[in-house]
Amino acid sequence: MDKVKIHLNVNGDDMDFDVQPNRTLLELLRDLAGLTGTKEGCGMGVCGSCTVLMNDNPVRSCLTLALEAEGSRIITVEGLATEDGPDPLQQAFIEHSAAQCGFCTPGMLMSAKALLNENPDPSEIEIREALSGNTCRCTGYAKIVEAVAGAAKKK
Repeated sequence: MDKVKIHLNVNGDDMDFDVQPNRTLLELLRDLAGLTGTKEGCGMGVCGSCTVLMNDNPVRSCLTLALEAEGSRIITVEGLATEDGPDPLQQAFIEHSAAQCGFCTPGMLMSAKALLNENPDPSEIEIREALSGNTCRCTGYAKIVEAVAGAAKKK
């Protein structure tokens, strides 16, 4: 299969990739860009572990073909922190003990980031709705919801 050249802005860096047409955005990010924070859980778009932001919208990178992302701005969990430290959302996850095994955490963070970018003061119901596509097998979600609400209060 012939490769196709695509251009992306990933976490603020312009990058060019030669990808096979059937390669997913998840595979590109992990295997070609070396950004392994994004996880593959189910591989079917159900668990949300692979969530990244594409042009500020949360997408399941396991279901998104890399070619579909051509010219897009992609933010992964690695792109949340700055030189000054973790993103307030990441800090809230730490302060509220919202991560246990951590496998779902990147996807949770990206879904929550998309919510807070759109709605800086969400209700608990809105937080739960925004996170409803993310599966966590370790928690009852309470600490995760508290962390997102806590980050919203700090903005």
